[in-house]
Amino acid sequence: MSVSVSLAGRHVVVTRPAGQAAHFATALTDAGAIPVLYPVLEIRDIEDQGPLLDVAIRLESFDLAVFVSPNAIERALAVVLRHRAWPAGLRVAALGKSSERELARHGIRDVISPTLRFDSEALLDLPELLDVRGRRVVIFRGDGGREVLGDTLRARGASIEYVTCYRRARPQLDPAPLLRLWEVGKLDAVTLTSSEGLRNFFEMVGRLGQAWLKKTPAFVPHQRIAEQAQALGLTRVIPTGPGDDGLMNGLVQYFASHGNSEPN
Repeated sequence: MSVSVSLAGRHVVVTRPAGQAAHFATALTDAGAIPVLYPVLEIRDIEDQGPLLDVAIRLESFDLAVFVSPNAIERALAVVLRHRAWPAGLRVAALGKSSERELARHGIRDVISPTLRFDSEALLDLPELLDVRGRRVVIFRGDGGREVLGDTLRARGASIEYVTCYRRARPQLDPAPLLRLWEVGKLDAVTLTSSEGLRNFFEMVGRLGQAWLKKTPAFVPHQRIAEQAQALGLTRVIPTGPGDDGLMNGLVQYFASHGNSEPN
């Protein structure tokens, strides 16, 4: 990516989990921005891997495997592929380019995946998931999470089995580096890529950080996150396209239109 005049010298907070921020941080650096890494979700292994191992043994009994995130792919396949090869006839569905890259890294291609929006609703709109009557579907995910995917497929006649393959937690991070940047006017933007991450970030920066956050441009790749941000009192919420490309385009366009203001 070429250097962007509009992003040159601007400090942009990257809130993706540690280990998943490098691709976007590199894109920001290439564009002349200064990425500020502040992960707001910590991905942890599950304590009981028994259910995951049980599904690994039974993979041939499923018609479709759905991975809800790159985390689900990484944690599930780390266990599954230690014990067996992925069945050649088992179709795989996932959400977005990051998930497709992670699957390809494990040799799994020909993935059912949306191209315009990277959420459960977009996946459910694809032709391959419209008629699933009588099909057995396994969904690899983190603890908790939204139920819309499984509920909709079940309503369409599929048999659904969930497998938890990782846990999410709020990191214990000192917000002082962000507060110092805000205090001297050098924190230009925040990127927030999940509703849970938004809530964690809001709590992690404390009351002083919240006051600054509410006035800081916050870039979000989904309308659901935008609505939660506005509900928390953020006043400069900028919805973008999906994925890293969507966030980058949103940042470039926003700051290009605010070109009269120097980077903080």
